Amino acid sequence: MNPIEQRISESFAAQGLMSTLGADLALVEDGEVHIAMPFSSALSQQHGYIHAGAITSIVDSACGYAGLTKAPQGHEIVSAEFKINFLRPALGQRFLAIGRVESAGRSLAVCTGEVRAFADEGPDYKVVALMQATMVFVAANK
Repeated sequence: MNPIEQRISESFAAQGLMSTLGADLALVEDGEVHIAMPFSSALSQQHGYIHAGAITSIVDSACGYAGLTKAPQGHEIVSAEFKINFLRPALGQRFLAIGRVESAGRSLAVCTGEVRAFADEGPDYKVVALMQATMVFVAANK
């Protein structure tokens, strides 16, 4: 495991919410992170779709961790702002949030994200949400 993967993996493991959602890291690369989440009726809303809060949580984390791959040494990252568009109901057996850094500077990263819904184990999916996010680099607490 390279240093970027190690850094993201350790931080991800410390997040209680990702564990609660049943989410896992699926890919960690410089400037891009994927988070997978299986369907669970415990995460549904009243119509049986995955709740918007769960979808938002995984794509926010994917964008944040993508941004963290660009953070200066000795810094962590927090969400400063995001906008999410839901394109269709979150129906599927599994979901994949993809966060990508579009631009990173000394103090922040601008990221885009999408959430894909898969009906089965096949490659076909529908995009259910898109995110635009600003992540801020903050000095790590030691």
